[in-house]
Amino acid sequence: MAANEQSIVYEGAFGFRDVATASRLSTDTIFRIASMVKLLTSIAALQLVERGKLKLDEPAGNIDPALGSSQVLAGFDAKGVPQLRPAQTPMTLRHLLTHTSGFSYRLWDPNVVRYLKIARSNPNLPRTPLMFEPGVKWAYGGGLDRVGRMVEIAGGQSLDRYFIDHITGPLGMHDTGFSITVQQRARQASLHVRDANGKLIPQPLEKPTVPNVVSGGGGIYSTAPDYLTLLQALLNGGSLRGASILRPETVALMSTNQIGNLEAGILKTTDPALSNDVDFFPGVRLRWGLGHMINIDPVPDGRKAGSLTWAGLFNTYYWIDPTTRIAGVIMMQILPFADHQALRAYRLFERGICRGIAPA
Repeated sequence: MAANEQSIVYEGAFGFRDVATASRLSTDTIFRIASMVKLLTSIAALQLVERGKLKLDEPAGNIDPALGSSQVLAGFDAKGVPQLRPAQTPMTLRHLLTHTSGFSYRLWDPNVVRYLKIARSNPNLPRTPLMFEPGVKWAYGGGLDRVGRMVEIAGGQSLDRYFIDHITGPLGMHDTGFSITVQQRARQASLHVRDANGKLIPQPLEKPTVPNVVSGGGGIYSTAPDYLTLLQALLNGGSLRGASILRPETVALMSTNQIGNLEAGILKTTDPALSNDVDFFPGVRLRWGLGHMINIDPVPDGRKAGSLTWAGLFNTYYWIDPTTRIAGVIMMQILPFADHQALRAYRLFERGICRGIAPA
């Protein structure tokens, strides 16, 4: 689906919710969108910045003491023992929102994989040390999980309740949440995994549960129309159809490079079953704002320079192009992430939309 600030410019649904039953996808199909929840968490944190409850550049440990005593992995000694030292730079909300905090996912960081193998048998080691000093590198990781906890502390609500009261409820995003009803489950797409021959194998739906703890970094459900509503609000400066979720100046800040010349967005997998290597735009300079990846250069036959984007593990993707005033979202349920055929469909979709809005 794609839209400008006011209206849908394209919607469509193709293929199957489950290839085994041949049940077809529809525009209201429920998807697991994984890391695309990070945008909602970023918005929630920035709402609290606007209200003076959080600050971008004060130590995050002032809000969540667990973030005030971080250990940095300095390396491994000759026997392979992790060498840790206290962080010298206080971690901030800005670090966490921009993936420069030092938290890094094991799926794309061999040092995390190596460390966790040792930590499992040594309870004295911290579970999640930083892989580098805050602010010196970019690494995709669990910083938004910590932001979600900061939102709960500063906002005085559980994260799921906060979303409903301040983002999804006001925008009418009633198919977006950390748990789904029986009626919504009937519209849910099954996950499909590629076998060694590239064939898609449907997986059973996960067991229906109401999570005791929700995450700011993953684990949410949504539909393409719901998520596009969120993108339209951002495209429109933070408000849509009478509901305001952010001030225009905050939306502009989200869209501004926050990491200087640090490179962002290129990931090398440690587990090919879950993710391919990720480089969505080879040769294009990529940076990070407060919630999105930013392409500094234009993408050939696609989005303009300064566009915003990110994705979810099961091959769900979005982009916002402030120049053409178009936002788009495409959702699939496939592993591994950055599936080659899924990315091809995404690129063709984007190019079709961009050509459709190009001036004659």
